[in-house]
Amino acid sequence: MNSFIHRNLTLCHYFLGSLPLMIIFAALYFNFGSEAEILAFFKAHAQANPDIKSFAKIVTNWGNACLYPVYLWFLVTGIRQRKTDKSRLRFVLVFIAVQLIVSLLTVRFLKMAIGKPRPGEGPFFEPFSTKGAYHSMPSGHTCEIYGSTLPLILRYRNLLLTFGLGIFAAAVAFSRIYLNWHHPSDVFCGWMLGSVAGFAIHLFSKED
Repeated sequence: MNSFIHRNLTLCHYFLGSLPLMIIFAALYFNFGSEAEILAFFKAHAQANPDIKSFAKIVTNWGNACLYPVYLWFLVTGIRQRKTDKSRLRFVLVFIAVQLIVSLLTVRFLKMAIGKPRPGEGPFFEPFSTKGAYHSMPSGHTCEIYGSTLPLILRYRNLLLTFGLGIFAAAVAFSRIYLNWHHPSDVFCGWMLGSVAGFAIHLFSKED
């Protein structure tokens, strides 16, 4: 019974943490209908609002980096407490391993293998291209931010933390669309991979 409640509570926080991004997707496709229309709107909006564009660049460039000190803290305190409590050290080591495998290696391979053009680069794919202009899918920023926030959400299962990190992760993901650096489908794919990473970190770092 406790295991059943634990699983359901974990899934509940996962969905709540992903909800802000899902609401953004629903609003975009409800109001615009196609990716081309979405990107055209935000391209014009960013050009007309340079301050918002500058803020979006800060979010997209520094969003993931904001969580590095958090995991560094886990690493430092985990090493210090390794003799009495190994859970923190195990958590951060699993986090590093999974992020390297999913957010770095898997994402890089898929970007090259798929060869999807970034917004404004034309309609034709170039599989196994080495050109960054054809590395649109999946969104690496989105994969990394959900691979970083979901483990914390699933570890602590605190509603305020879940919503806070969910909104923060959605902001990073949305900034990729707003700046016309990724198609919405790229971001969705990044969220899916980030979800895999987040659950893998949660499951493999558990001691029981």
